Amino acid sequence: MSAIIPFRTPADHARESARIAEHLRRGGLLIYPTETVYGLGCALRRSALERLIAVKGRDAAKPFLLLISEPAHVPGLEWTEPARRLAAEFWPGPLTLALRATPGAYPAAVVGPAGTVAVRVSPHPAVRAIIGALGEPITSTSANIHGEMPARTVDEARRIVEHFGSPPDLWLADGGTLPASPPSTIVDCTGARPRVLREGAVPLDALRTIVDEIND
Repeated sequence: MSAIIPFRTPADHARESARIAEHLRRGGLLIYPTETVYGLGCALRRSALERLIAVKGRDAAKPFLLLISEPAHVPGLEWTEPARRLAAEFWPGPLTLALRATPGAYPAAVVGPAGTVAVRVSPHPAVRAIIGALGEPITSTSANIHGEMPARTVDEARRIVEHFGSPPDLWLADGGTLPASPPSTIVDCTGARPRVLREGAVPLDALRTIVDEIND
């Protein structure tokens, strides 16, 4: 059966983070709260990534983004000057940056067709506690049943766990009900001019106060 871990308060985070991190190191999957919706992810382990693709029913060619603690957490990515400026202004926050990756530096499951890896620093204390205990990035995709909206409440997250058959390698970090929020904004920072791939919680006008040459 899946484990459901109380993870709503600083005391919960202090008590349970090491346990959750060890679960991820062993190749486990985790549903966890973020600043937008509940996410579904794992550590960068081959077996865990393969399992995540299977559980999610996801096209293997569609990469997962990474939640990180800071840019130093992800060596092997090309940080352009606009990317650095955007990260400095909007991180932690709902801004995802797509950066060019050194070939072979990351598993195929997180690398896009153009050789990019998408990264974000989440402001949610649960995510920060998990990544801090783990000491490395975790993948993130929305926790949802195919064709349905992502989970925002723990009851919705529990239903997803049950839909997947409550497998013992899938844990749920119970973060309660999350406030309604748009998805993260995604910006491709690989070209001469950054390009907005998806406008979300960070509006284009706000991005242009930091990088005025950004394309939409």
